[in-house]
Amino acid sequence: MLVVEELDGINLRGLAGSLGMILSSASRLCDRLVAAGMIERFPGRTDRREIALHLTKVGHRLLEELRAERRRRLSEALAQMSPAARQALLRGLSEFSDAMAKPASESLTA
Repeated sequence: MLVVEELDGINLRGLAGSLGMILSSASRLCDRLVAAGMIERFPGRTDRREIALHLTKVGHRLLEELRAERRRRLSEALAQMSPAARQALLRGLSEFSDAMAKPASESLTA
């Protein structure tokens, strides 16, 4: 659902590629999400043979609820940490972010 949200109108082949799935598995996943009312399928704008995937209002609402719950739980966890521990976490996450931003070959030589 996150991929469909980010890439609204993605086709089934694109979704399968984004998730590293085979096409038939992505199709079955979409069948279940359509049945649950989370996504909709529409003919593509440029090629009517392709199917474009879009989140429904229910799908958007579910993702927002999940994000709100995640923010709440993170806030609770951070509130239980000491200021020193929060600072250490921030330093560690900053270094992690910097390392992720480097090309893989540069990270291996460091």
